[in-house]
Amino acid sequence: MDGETLQKTAADCAEELPGAGLEHPFGPEWEVYKVRGKVFMLMTQVTGEPMVILKSAPDEATVLRHEYAEITPGYHMNKKHWITLEGGNTVDETLVKELVTDSYLLVVSGLAKSKQPVDPHTYGLRGRSRSPRSRGRLG
Repeated sequence: MDGETLQKTAADCAEELPGAGLEHPFGPEWEVYKVRGKVFMLMTQVTGEPMVILKSAPDEATVLRHEYAEITPGYHMNKKHWITLEGGNTVDETLVKELVTDSYLLVVSGLAKSKQPVDPHTYGLRGRSRSPRSRGRLG
C-alpha cells in the first residue's frame, strides 16, 4: 500500500469511529484525530513521505516494530507508547484499520467511563477478522 492510500484508509477508518473528530492544532500539514479531546492518530508528511502516527500498548508496539519494517517508533511522540506507520509492501487495509481502531480503543479505555463513547472491551469485536492476538502479535 502506498503512503497516500495508507493515509486515506486510516482517515476513513478514524472518521467512522464514534466520537472521533479531525482537528488541525499544529497547522494544515498535520491532521490530528481525537476522541473526547484526546489524540489517537496523527497524519503528516516528512520529506514528502506520508505517515500515520498511532498510540499503541508498549508491548505490542515492540512486537509490531519487529514484525513490520514499515512500523517505527512514533515520530515526535513518546517512542514507548506511539508508533509510526508508513506505506509499504506488508501494509494492507486490514492492518491499517486494526491499528487505527486499536489506537482509538486504547485512548477510549483511558477515559472516565462516563466519557467513553463506546465500551472499549467489546467495541468492534464481531467485525474484526484478525485481532492482534490471532495474528500472534501478543504471543
